[in-house]
Amino acid sequence: MQYMVIEKFMPGRVKDLYQRFAETGRMLPEGVVYIDSWISKDLTRCYQLMEADSLEDLNLWIANWDDLADFEV
Repeated sequence: MQYMVIEKFMPGRVKDLYQRFAETGRMLPEGVVYIDSWISKDLTRCYQLMEADSLEDLNLWIANWDDLADFEV
């Protein structure tokens, strides 16, 4: 199933988020596929289209990043 995910970056944490991404990649668990993403002009949000076998699998991916952003699925 495909999911639209809205990442709301925590204030002052955008640099940390992109540093982790550069060091570790997306950290996708098995069964989760990145399709595409768009960043807001003000760099406060990322809209991601993801595919996952289940919402539980997608939540495993979110857990890798939820210290740096809030997520809405």
